[in-house]
Amino acid sequence: MKHRISRIESFEQTGRYALRIRFDDGVCRTVDFEPVLHGEIYGPLRDPAEFARVKLDPEVRTLVWPSGADFDPVILHDWPEHEAEFKAAAQRWDKSHAMV
Repeated sequence: MKHRISRIESFEQTGRYALRIRFDDGVCRTVDFEPVLHGEIYGPLRDPAEFARVKLDPEVRTLVWPSGADFDPVILHDWPEHEAEFKAAAQRWDKSHAMV
């Protein structure tokens, strides 16, 4: 199986938790991350100041945060196909964190 590679060319923050992302194939996508910012990895990004610290990793061309959070650029490129799955996972992360 061949794994497609997508690379992010640029991005801009367009809302509290939203980024407009431009990919190397010309696709532009606006992703609202708010519904998936739960759990150990993505939860810290609910702090708007922390979310705004997003950078473009120059080597792998994906979005990264100082906390170690990142997203596969292929997932972001095809976000409409993956959004529901990420939202469901975020609900599980939130519930498992509440049990601790």
